[in-house]
Amino acid sequence: MTLDHVIKRIAIFGSTGSIGIQALQVIASNPDKFAVEVLTANTNDQLLVQQALKFNPNIVVIGDETKYESVKKALASTDIKVFSGEKSLEEVAGMDCYDLMLAAIVGFAGLKPTLSAINNGKAIALANKETLVVAGDIVMKMAVDKRVPIIPVDSEHSAIFQCLVGETRNRIEKVILTASGGPFLGRKTNYLVNVKREHALQHPNWRMGAKISVDSATLMNKGLEMIEAKFLFNLQPDQIQVVVHPQSIIHSLVQFEDGSIKAQMGLPDMKLPIQYALAFPKRIQSDFPRYDFRKVNTLTFEDPDLRTFKNLALAIDALNKGGNLPCVMNAANEIAVYAFLRNRIGFLEITDVIEKTMEKVPFIETPTLEEYFDSDGEARNYAADIIKL
Repeated sequence: MTLDHVIKRIAIFGSTGSIGIQALQVIASNPDKFAVEVLTANTNDQLLVQQALKFNPNIVVIGDETKYESVKKALASTDIKVFSGEKSLEEVAGMDCYDLMLAAIVGFAGLKPTLSAINNGKAIALANKETLVVAGDIVMKMAVDKRVPIIPVDSEHSAIFQCLVGETRNRIEKVILTASGGPFLGRKTNYLVNVKREHALQHPNWRMGAKISVDSATLMNKGLEMIEAKFLFNLQPDQIQVVVHPQSIIHSLVQFEDGSIKAQMGLPDMKLPIQYALAFPKRIQSDFPRYDFRKVNTLTFEDPDLRTFKNLALAIDALNKGGNLPCVMNAANEIAVYAFLRNRIGFLEITDVIEKTMEKVPFIETPTLEEYFDSDGEARNYAADIIKL
């Protein structure tokens, strides 16, 4: 068997979320290149079972231990091994039965399994930006020590990654992350006061899960991406710029020290960066829709409105200050978005919760991994107290 015909064994951590579902579509279209070895979900046991019956993985893990018996029973007629709980996620991530982990668990919960996979020398296709926001210095150091490739799946970081192929020895002057501006582009505070859950989930360009859709609406998502870019590409904060590009055709750009700029373009479809990460270093044929330059299209760019969308300003502050502040900010944001999605707080109150939590939790300049976990817990408790969850 030639190297080109070796089937890559994929572990999808977070298979029932938006990224996981689209990754399985990519895999289903390329059965000669990929096999599903591991599927995990947090609470969506029914979809996990459907996926397992279709793709026949070696192992499934359901995070919610109360759903273990129902998953076990539904898969009793197969040879699929079933596990449950947070500890099982870590243990399975550390197994040798797969080649590449697609890290697509939403939020802080994705950190421990990803660390476990890196520690065992597994390549990572990273769709969970919070892993690097929370503990990017530790994660990237471990990846370097273990010689583990981390291939970004976020469309913006995938774009930068693609622009840097072949540029190893050339100094980056800056990277430019593009933002769609979300569903409230151009709106001011007096409009945002009345925003409800269903409005925030209506993203104009991308099909995403609820949490990331709200983050996109508040521009927090772009702040998290700035912090992720710092660690992924070993950048200083002043080398990272955000521009609003409502058409979402240019996914990000890299400017080099000679002034030359590379951009990666394409229609907004997450399956493209997912497929690129799964197949890297090869590109493989796809039937994804193509951008047509012959049609009359206008591509526009503008500065983000930091006065209205203060979450991005808070993230830039966390990026510049570093330490445990991005971890604290992320924890408060996860709690606040959770509350907003359940109609417990208003849209603008998300920012208030984050800002108060960032002021309250003690700053640690060079945290250990344990201190990151402690900071996360303290920030969550404080944010929940503000909201009275």
